[in-house]
Amino acid sequence: MAIVKSKLLQNIYKNYPNFYKKDIEKFFDIILNEIKWSLKRGDRVEFRGFGTWSSNIQKARVSRNPKTGENVNTPEKKTINFKMSKDLFKKINNEEE
Repeated sequence: MAIVKSKLLQNIYKNYPNFYKKDIEKFFDIILNEIKWSLKRGDRVEFRGFGTWSSNIQKARVSRNPKTGENVNTPEKKTINFKMSKDLFKKINNEEE
C-alpha cells in the first residue's frame, strides 16, 4: 500500500500532538518545495540514512512511435534519480546492522 501525504501528516500529528496541524503542514510543504527547487536548479538533495535525489539531463533524440513506426523528435528533458542509502537498504532487506 502506498503512503500518501495526508496519511503521512496524520502519523506526524499523532507522534507530535503539541504542534499545531497547520504548522506541521507548512513545515512539510516547505521541505517538499525545497527539494523540488533544488532538483530544478540541478542541485543534489541528500537525506542521511535515507537516500539522495539528483537530476540528470536526458539529451534530445530521435525516437520511434511503436504504434505507427514513424520517427519522432524527443526534446531534451530533466529526469530525477533516487539512490537509497545503505541503512535503508539494510532495513528493507531485513539485514542486521
